[in-house]
Amino acid sequence: MMKKLLMLVVLVFPIISSAQIIYETVSSAKLQETREIKIQLPRNYEENKEKHYPVVVVLDGDYLFEPVAGIVDYYSYWENIPEMIVVGVNQAGLRNEDAGYDNERFLPADKGAAFFEFLGMELLKSMDEKYRTAPFQIIVGHDLTANFLNYYLLKPEPIFEGYISLSPDLAPEMANRITNILSKTESKRWYYMATGSEDIPQLKESILSLNNQINGLDNDLVFYKFDNFDNASHYSLVGRAIPSAIESIFNVYSPISQKEYNEVLLQTSISPSEYLIEKYKSIEELFGLEKQIRLNDFLAIHQAIEKTRRWEEYDELSKLASEHFPGTMLGTYFEARYEEETGNPKRAMKTYQNAYGQEKIAFLDVDFMLEKANAIKRDFGY
Repeated sequence: MMKKLLMLVVLVFPIISSAQIIYETVSSAKLQETREIKIQLPRNYEENKEKHYPVVVVLDGDYLFEPVAGIVDYYSYWENIPEMIVVGVNQAGLRNEDAGYDNERFLPADKGAAFFEFLGMELLKSMDEKYRTAPFQIIVGHDLTANFLNYYLLKPEPIFEGYISLSPDLAPEMANRITNILSKTESKRWYYMATGSEDIPQLKESILSLNNQINGLDNDLVFYKFDNFDNASHYSLVGRAIPSAIESIFNVYSPISQKEYNEVLLQTSISPSEYLIEKYKSIEELFGLEKQIRLNDFLAIHQAIEKTRRWEEYDELSKLASEHFPGTMLGTYFEARYEEETGNPKRAMKTYQNAYGQEKIAFLDVDFMLEKANAIKRDFGY
């Protein structure tokens, strides 16, 4: 039953070993006891002194931490998502009490109320004080803890932006509460939920009902994704849901995909250079992260301009490239292409020649740039 989940852990274990794992025992005044936590810091955390990182809080950290931490490290290595700090809270033997709620209001009670305050008032505060955290936080849980994480969503000012609910064991009234909150939220929220064809029947029934309710909402500030995995049990669905959830939350952060290229950039109603600017502006606004525009994204915009022959787009792109890759030939090349295709061959020739002494980048080197200049010289007899 756990085969697929175990396979995932095996696959990502070498990746985890490259990241920094810290094991701590923390003392909680709210719980009046100590708790074990595991923290994965991003690669090169100590070297990148000015960099700040989103935080992922993993409930059931005794078994969910490794799969989540492995996926985060693997995806961030390929720049599909930002690097993040992952903190797992071990709850072995304690999860039933931690996730407990009363039978009247169905809200955290007794140990559950104390655990709720421990996470929000002690653990996250400690993370902010000890590490360079960014103002974007995600919480992950499974069945009982997947229900529990929703209590943070119900607060007037939720401390988490992203919620990953894996086969939640929903408390009474929880579905209506979630739907009501998401329908009214005035801040962006990312909500992911998953079940499987072989999930526990009573859980699956409630999950499918909640999915129908959320799908009926009309709120552009809610980014929702739901998965119902074929041939997945209550436990094996976890290994498939974690990467799906992480991908959906950080969709805009990923490099420009072939789908984006074909369906967006090749449309003549879209300005490729403005699309690139807005993409990275969204990354900063959504996740609180300033990110240099990727070289491959510049090249995707370049290919789209060549394909659609919207040569005026090179003007803005050249300025952007010079800002993000100063001292290289990238901005010079885009500027030369702009002059060449908008009726200024002599200026284009001189711009290509200006690349001499600049750093090569991608397919651009001195020989390539001087040959472009010489071709213009031959064609126009300069």
